[in-house]
This record gives sequence, C-alpha cells and structure tokens, in this order.
Amino acid sequence: MTFKINETYNGFKLLREEKVEETNSISRLFQHEKTGARLLSLFNDDDNKVFSISFRTPPEDHTGLPHILEHSVLCGSRKFPTKEPFVELMKGSLNTFLNAMTFSDKTMYPIASRNDKDFFNIMDVYLDAVFYPNLHEIPEILMQEGWHYHLEKKEDKLTYKGVVYNEMKGAFSSPEGVLHRKIEESVLKDTIYANESGGDPDFITDLTQSQFEEFHKKYYHPSNSYIFLYGDGDIQEQLKFINEEYLSNFDKLDIDSHIEKQQPYEEIQNVEVDYSISADDDDKEKTYLSLNYVVGESTDRELVLAMDILEYMLLENPAAPLKKALVDANLGKDVFGSYNNSVIQPVLSIILKNSDAEKTEEFKKVVYDTLNDLVEKGIDEDLIEASININEFKLRESEMGGLSKGLLYAIKCMDGWLYEADPLMHMRYENELHSIKEKSKNRYFEGLIQKYILDNKHGSLLTLKPKKGMAEEHSEEIQSKLDEYKASLSEEEINNIVEGTKKLLERQMTPDSKEALSTIPLIELEDIPAEPEEIPQVEKEINGTKVLYQEEFTSKIAYLHLLFDSSVVEEEDVQYVALLGSILGKVSTEDKHYSKLSNDININTGGIRFSTESYSKDGDDYTFYPKFSVRAKALSDKIPNMISLIKEIILTSKFDEDKRIKELLSQLKSRLEMSIFDRGHSVAANRLLSYFSPAGRYHEMISGISLYKFICNLEKNFDAMKEEIKAKLKNCAESILNKNGLIISITGEDEEYKIIEDNIDELLVGLSNTVITQKEYKFEELKDNEGLKTPGNVQYVAKGYNYIRLGNKYTGKLQVLKKVTSIDYLWNKVRVQGGAYGCMVRLTRAGSLIFTSYRDPNLKETLDAYDNTYKYLKDIDIDDREMRKYIIGTISDMDAPLSPVLKGEKAVADFIKGLTYDDYKKEREEILSTTQEDIKELSSIYEAVMEKGFCCAMGNEGKIDKNKELFNKFVTVFE
Repeated sequence: MTFKINETYNGFKLLREEKVEETNSISRLFQHEKTGARLLSLFNDDDNKVFSISFRTPPEDHTGLPHILEHSVLCGSRKFPTKEPFVELMKGSLNTFLNAMTFSDKTMYPIASRNDKDFFNIMDVYLDAVFYPNLHEIPEILMQEGWHYHLEKKEDKLTYKGVVYNEMKGAFSSPEGVLHRKIEESVLKDTIYANESGGDPDFITDLTQSQFEEFHKKYYHPSNSYIFLYGDGDIQEQLKFINEEYLSNFDKLDIDSHIEKQQPYEEIQNVEVDYSISADDDDKEKTYLSLNYVVGESTDRELVLAMDILEYMLLENPAAPLKKALVDANLGKDVFGSYNNSVIQPVLSIILKNSDAEKTEEFKKVVYDTLNDLVEKGIDEDLIEASININEFKLRESEMGGLSKGLLYAIKCMDGWLYEADPLMHMRYENELHSIKEKSKNRYFEGLIQKYILDNKHGSLLTLKPKKGMAEEHSEEIQSKLDEYKASLSEEEINNIVEGTKKLLERQMTPDSKEALSTIPLIELEDIPAEPEEIPQVEKEINGTKVLYQEEFTSKIAYLHLLFDSSVVEEEDVQYVALLGSILGKVSTEDKHYSKLSNDININTGGIRFSTESYSKDGDDYTFYPKFSVRAKALSDKIPNMISLIKEIILTSKFDEDKRIKELLSQLKSRLEMSIFDRGHSVAANRLLSYFSPAGRYHEMISGISLYKFICNLEKNFDAMKEEIKAKLKNCAESILNKNGLIISITGEDEEYKIIEDNIDELLVGLSNTVITQKEYKFEELKDNEGLKTPGNVQYVAKGYNYIRLGNKYTGKLQVLKKVTSIDYLWNKVRVQGGAYGCMVRLTRAGSLIFTSYRDPNLKETLDAYDNTYKYLKDIDIDDREMRKYIIGTISDMDAPLSPVLKGEKAVADFIKGLTYDDYKKEREEILSTTQEDIKELSSIYEAVMEKGFCCAMGNEGKIDKNKELFNKFVTVFE
C-alpha cells in the first residue's frame, strides 16, 4: 500500500516517510490526531515483529516510583484481571521477547513475536496494562511489587518486603552498581537524574499508595507516549487496533514531563561515597576513583558517535593510552570507561578500580597530563583508525547484549525522540561516520579531548570508598528502626499490619479463577510450527581438517570459529588454559607490541576472541569435551588479514612480558569480581554443579569462583610465581594449538567460505601436527554444600542434582515440567510470596537439574520451597487450556530467533554434543504431546533430586552465619 504525507490512517496522521538504509527499513512517523501520541514504524522483511510503548517518566525522588510502577502495571488490568497477565504470557505465548525496562527518565514496554496472531494478543495485554492497570483498586499490588510492612503474627519481628525493594538491595550491593548510580547524580545534581529511578532501598519505603496512583495518572497517558513498531506486520491493521481498542478512548492532555538540563558547573565537584565490604576484608586497594564529564547533548548525533569512539580509544582498546598511563603509574589494578548517552546530557567517565583514596590527586594529575600530552603530540593514527573501524563494525552488525535488531532500534530511537528530536537520528550513522573519518585526519579527536575533558568544568571527581561491615551495620540499623516503629504502635495498628499482611498473602496464594485466566488471549497448538527450525550445516574438509559450514546471509561478514582440543592439558593446569584465553591477543607477538597488535586487529576485523569452554555429551555429563576457542569476524575483503593475525597470535605470542602479564592478571581479577556480583545466581548454580558433575567441575574451574581464587593467588604472589606462570602458559599454548583435533566452523555465504578456504592453509601449515594424548580428568562427587559469603544484602540460593544419574531419561516433557515449575510454583512461592527478584530452573539434556533464586531476601525458606515443589506438582490440576499455555510457552523458549552467528554457534555445539535434527524433532513431539498426567508423574524426579541434598548459596555473610547448619563449608568470596 502507498502512504501519503499528511493523510490520516486509522486516526494516525503520517508526518514523514523515508528509506533508512542503515536498518533496511521504510520509516514512517505518525501522530495520533486525537491524543497526540507519537508512533514510529520501521517496515521491513524481518518476521520477528516488535512493538513497544514508552513513557517519559521523570523520577521525583529516590523512592523508585517509575521502577515499581513498571512492575505493577503488569499485575492485572481492566480486560485481563488475572494477578499477573505478564506471567500468563510467559506461560502461553510465542513471544521472542517479553519485558519492561526502567531508565533514568523513561519506562519502556517492549515485546516481540514472529507469529501475527500472538503479536496482536501480547500487544493487547500490554496496552491494557499500561492504560488500565488494577493498581488503583488493589493496594496489595504496590505492597507486593514495591514494599510493605510484613508481620504475619503480632509477636514476630516487623520487616520490609517487596520485589523491587529486594531487587534494589541487590543492585546496591555491587560497588559498580553504586558507582554508576552516583556518577549520574554527581554531575546532574539539580535535575531529575539526581533521583534514583530504580529506587534506593532506604527511600523506597517512603512511597505511598496515593503518590503511586498519581504518578500513573499523570504520565501513563497517550499524550505522553512513544509507540514503536518494527518488522513485516500489516501496518494498517496495527494502527487500526491501537487506535480503536485504546487511543480513541482518550483525549489530548497537556502533560508536563519536560526534562530540564543541568546548568554547567563552574568547578569539578568532589564527591565521596562509601560502599560495604566484609568485616574481615582488607580495605587497602579497594577504592574506586572516577572522573566524570557532561558532554554536550544526546541530540548531537555526530558528537554522540564520536564520543563513543573516543571512550573506546582512550580506555577500552588494549592500546588505549589513558588506560596504559594509569596502569603504568601503579595507581590501581583496573581501568575502564563509561559513556552514557541515554540521558539528555551524556556523561563520559574515566574509572580507576582497586585504588586508594589518598591517590585521588595523583589520579587526576595522570589523567590531565596524559590527555594534555595527547593533544599536544597527537593521537596515534592507527589507534584512531582502529577505534573508528571497530565501532563501525558494531554499528553494521546491529547487535547488543543478545537483543534482536528490532529491540535494539526500539531503544535507540528513544535517545533522540524522548528529547523532542528525530527518532531516527541514532539509527542513521553513515553521514556522521564519514564526517568523523574525514575530520579525524585533522586533529578532530584531540579537539574533543580539549573541549570536553581538559577545558570542561562540568564534571565530578567521585571517590567510592570501602567501609568494613557497612552492610551488616545498615541491616541492624534498619531492624532497629523497625523495632522502634513497632514499639510505638498501638495494638490496633499492629493488628492492621497483621491483617494487611494476611490479605496480601491470601491474594498471593489464591489461584486466579478460570474465568479470569480465560481472558488472556491464546493461540491454538495448530498455530505452532510442527517442526523445529533446521540450521543448515555441511561437514567438509580442508587439507585433512574437519570444517563445519553454516550458510547464512551475514552482510558480507565471515564468522570463523576454531575449536582446539584442550583436553591435552593435565588437570592441574586446566586453569592456566583459561588464563591463556584471557591474555592471547593482549600480549605482544614476536613482530608486534601488543598496542600495535590491538590496532591491527581492530583495523582489519570485528574482533578476535579467545576463550575456554566445554560441551557435555548428550545425555551424559560424565563425558565432556574441553575446547579452546578462537572466534573472529571480518568483512570479506579483510578475511586474509584476519587469518594472518590469528596465525601471528597463536604461533608467536610472547609470554615473557612480566609487567604486561601482571597487568592482565589484575584486570582479569577485577572483571571476575564484577561478573560474580552481576550473575550471582549463575555463580551459585555452577558451584553447586561442580559438586556432582564432572562437566560442571571443569566449567567451574575455568569460569567460576575457583578461577577467581586461582587468579587472585597468581596476582598476589606474582613475583614468586612468574617463572612458573610463563612456563605454564607457554606449555599450554604449545600443547593445545595443534592441528590434530581441530574443528573449524565457518558462518557466512559461499563467497566468504571460498576466501577462507583459499587462505586458511597459511594458518594450518604453521600448526603443530604431533599426535595428541587426551588426558582423563577424574572428578569425584563431593557434597561441599558451601555458604559463599559476600558483603551483599541478598542471596542467590541453588539446589539440585543430576536426574539421569538417578535412573531417569531426558524427554521434551521435562521442558514443560520446567515451565510449570518456574512460571507457576516457584514464581509464586519464591518471588511473589518470598520477595526474591527471580527464581529459575536450569535443566539440561546431560542431566543437570538446578533451582536457583536471584536477589533473594531469604535462604532456608527458599530451600524449603524447592524441597516441596514435587508435593505441589504431584497433585496439580491443570485444565486443557492451561496445559496448552504451558506447551506454547515451552515452544516459545525453544524457538527464540537466532542471529547468523548464534546459529553457527548452536550448530557447532550440537555437532560436538552429538545432537541431531531428529533429536530436536522428537523433543518437540514430546513437548506437544505433554499431558497433566505427565507433569504429575515427572514430579517424582524433583523429589529424588532434592532428597540428594546438594545445595549452595551465595549471599550476605550474616545471613549465612545465621543459617550455618545448612552448610558443610564456608567460603569468603572476595579477596
């Protein structure tokens, strides 16, 4: 259909239409005439359709009102009165993405689906949720999702509970989490950005029901909305639905959600903040120092793109001169940067980790001296080219954090649109990229450094200092405050709190009626593709080496994956293989200093990465295949250069640079610490898996707390151990990087495959061809049941075992059982009633079955919930409609769309594990035929797994000490 500018289509006036080459889309910008709602459509041939509705939601204080509201609108609405329509959609839709996001100044509700009927169903639920939520009539919604006084019996201790309250206690447990929140506050102190939109736990409990309702009434209106559509859907039908079902019910309002800018500071502000470490920790070298600068406005697209490049150039690239200067000055152990342009005034940060507060002035001096020197002498031309090229590669791939292109564009468009600017501005980059390339030849980046850092007084110097036992002290203060408050209450007031708690628990424990559940729209099983998607993979051979080729359209990018057999290394040296993966490409080679090597990699490729991993044989975690991976990507004309660089790195890297290796050890330790805080549920689950699974033990050694402790020891004793370290690294490289046992995976089109085929011999002929001997790793089952102590305020609780070892076999029906367990029982018991932010089930074909919670205020209560799962399931009553829901939701998980590179990764993994397309077909048939009786029967697996008694929890040291009878061993996590 042809659209005309200024014509109205189903209530929406078309303001603009144009082709956006960068997204391969036709862009159409509409305005809803009755309400003023804005709508952007990106029409293209992508079948993974995306819808998002966003609102400008300026936070007024630290209560986290925007965040709590984001959770709460999805807890029942006018047309869909179930307690949690969001959960019902997770159970029973074919969504490929379903979530909501709170930012500093906006709240987004994006969804995606490849099924047209399903897409409209989810859009209906989301629009009803944001415009007609039940939170105005049901105060228990705020109590559950935000906070409430919790008192089940008069004699109990009064406590705070709430999902967001506990989520943010977890977020504020991470020093990096505190740092990034305080950075924004420190440089934009007179604006909305000084307020914590996610919520500070100390202030969340100030939020009232009336404030909550008023905020929704004010900001969740079409006149304050931004609607986004993406993909191959019928635009006319989408506009008709949005208008007739929702927007036509509203009139235009003048909503004041305008975001004011911060007036420039006259001087850099000095700000000091404390964060908690364990009472037993050494507080030396635990301080973070951060210089932060406000840089222009987010609507200046060339500046935004240029600063993104500059931040990488100065702080992220292994050749980054500012990073190198700070490391060389021995001021701290790790340096990294941050550039946040999802606020009206973007903020650039230079961050030094593992320093001391007395080094603040020296830190500032090194930064300014180094940058002055760069401005005076000029930035290395290769570094400039490398930094531009690697950013250009990322722009062309349009992938970030596992998000599909449509979802990425939904977020990107808001970085201009929210501030009354062009929503396409950050999707278009060709002209700005060309301009930056041309300007870079004439001291462009030097000018940016001078203007936006050296001469810029609008900034802060933030010092984040460790304080021993602060978390425990704070917890005691909160409990003392609650005790005093309870003591001040009359008996009637205490009874009211008990009654309120009782009403909340009754609501949480009362199942939705069948009538309410039937309101959630549902597709038919016939709407589901009968067979799984098949990833094309052809087995080939190049000069005696096995090649796996996945033919996919990749926009002329070749993805090359080399998998070396790392089982040739002795068990005692396995962790050196992980270290090898962390330093290759970051140390010098025989011909190049590591800074030159880094520039060459970024000029010629989209990156070369080295890592250690393992693949479990299908149905057997005793048998696993350790691999050392080299992943690289390049445009077709640069493929020969990419292969030459890989050859140079794996054959001629030098392991005799003491200073550089020590720097990399410090950096690796720092990054592992951040990762442990960010993914505590995975850390606890992997540690648990290591007790009973040989494959799990190996994985934990190369990626978990074991690796962290190993790296800490090497860094601490480097001078005494350096000769051993260098010898081990050299020996590992020589043993692993061998042609025998090598598998090559190539994802791309025939043109890219042919270029690799013609050039790969350059690498292969240089590899050792000695016969390899695979080592046998003997891991015994050990019920360590550890309490992993951290200074954090929440727990991550894991329990499980291997169900195959208990006499069971894998079936697709177990995936439906997993769906019922996680989205029904555990969601209600651990998240809704227990207050944890999340709870999930990990189930693998190799037999692993693990329950784990995320940002959980509880410990023993969560383990009890796990133990009682089978009791709930063995008597479960699921009608045909609910069963269909669980089956659809399970298939949705299976059918998540994959990018070309992820398809290649999956195909290779399946090959190594021994999985075939027929296995997936069988699994799908088993899922589609699952019945209630299957769920009841399979629940006995949970009983047997939990009876084995293997558990692990990571969390607050005080909480673990109070529950010490649950554990056999204790580990203080951080050093």
